[in-house]
Amino acid sequence: MITSLQSAANLSNGIQMPWLGLGVFKVEEGEELVRAVKTAIKHGYRSIDTAAVYANEQGVGQGIKEAMLETGLAREQLFITSKVWNADLGYEAALAAFETSLGKLGLDYLDLYLVHWPVQGKYKEAWRALEKLYAEGKVKAIGVSNFQIHHLQDLMEDARVKPAVNQVELHPRLSQQELRDYCKKQGIQIEAWSPLMQGQLLDEPLLQEIAAKHGRTVAQVILRWDLQHGIVTIPKSTKEHRIRENADVFGFELTPEDMARIDGLNRNLRIGPDPDHFDF
Repeated sequence: MITSLQSAANLSNGIQMPWLGLGVFKVEEGEELVRAVKTAIKHGYRSIDTAAVYANEQGVGQGIKEAMLETGLAREQLFITSKVWNADLGYEAALAAFETSLGKLGLDYLDLYLVHWPVQGKYKEAWRALEKLYAEGKVKAIGVSNFQIHHLQDLMEDARVKPAVNQVELHPRLSQQELRDYCKKQGIQIEAWSPLMQGQLLDEPLLQEIAAKHGRTVAQVILRWDLQHGIVTIPKSTKEHRIRENADVFGFELTPEDMARIDGLNRNLRIGPDPDHFDF
């Protein structure tokens, strides 16, 4: 049951991953970032998602450390994710990148480490490195980000460990139904980045209508739609009222009709790069 911010999905290896977390994409190092991480944890968030390329792991680590001191939470109660960047997708390079990320975060282990993008001809070597980190207990679960079905099939031809998570762009305009179905069959947990389409969905009349009916905000309706579809989600915000609002999605339920109408908004529309055509 998804009843609170501490409710967690069971990953394929038995690790528990909170259904809702805080994303920090494009949040620069500094006081605002540290404060956002602390605010989220104080208000019940247990999952924080960053990446090497965001260049903010140090601030995230500081926020985690300060929040733990102020709340008395143990490291084991938090779920911290980072990602290996495209420039580091060789075997040795990925191992070194992991140690760098861990050092910046000031942690002894990560809960989840992801291959950030499926760079052709490189992600299998990186995956071997992640399998080694997993075997050594330096990370509790390993996964991928922005992988399409064919990338996952290719990876799993040689993989010894199946990805536990696939983090992809996913929102009502890009509902990724085929990928979700495939991942469900494979026991891979889908996680949504940019669940609110970077704010572009907040003016959508249908979502406004459903939000008004439930006495909720459009953002809350979208996040609730994610959760009821079994999608882990990591909305990004640095403002305290938004961090709290995004977390307040457990006291109502969308009807099957609401869900179907929101599903109908899909246009296969991306705001981020296409995983089959990117050059970074």
